[in-house]
Amino acid sequence: MEARQAAPRPYRQVARAAATDRLQQRIVEVFFDFMLTTYLDDITLDAVAAAAGTTRQTVIRMFGGKEKLVAVAWHSAKTRILSTRVVPPKATTAQIAQALVKDYESTGDMLVRFLSQEDRYPDIGAMLNVGRNGHRTWIAETFADHLDGLSDALRERRIDQLVAVTDLYVWKLFRRDFGRDADDVADLIAGLVDKVLAERRP
Repeated sequence: MEARQAAPRPYRQVARAAATDRLQQRIVEVFFDFMLTTYLDDITLDAVAAAAGTTRQTVIRMFGGKEKLVAVAWHSAKTRILSTRVVPPKATTAQIAQALVKDYESTGDMLVRFLSQEDRYPDIGAMLNVGRNGHRTWIAETFADHLDGLSDALRERRIDQLVAVTDLYVWKLFRRDFGRDADDVADLIAGLVDKVLAERRP
């Protein structure tokens, strides 16, 4: 009889752990959705908890506070975000620009807000630095064929130029400040990239 009564306990523990994992994931997804549209200063744990169907105390117990949630939410979404930048081998500059703009269309406004707040949230600054380095690496890999055969100094110069003309703020300038549509922005960025790649070697 005692053995039969004890048997369900491991199942209940597994079920409870699975429910906790699902709640954590829901909180992270809700928080990321808030980050896409709202400044961090304006995101409250009460709002996150309500949207996730739990309590503020539970959110604090699981994550501590907003800075930890920022890191977890960004890490959770990073693979999905980076997948938007995947381009085929030998991609044209138009295809590369379209992939870049697709990424910025989903995360650009959020990143602009992050940049305005990085001095108040050290973890955001560290995350943005990872993003900056990642963007440079993406440029070097994506334009590898165009950079092949250049001297080390000229290769770094070209990468600097390509990083500059594909920067987030270039997208913001065209898309938000000038009000161009996404396809037009991709064409404009592709044109800038073409001009960099066409620069004569010294």
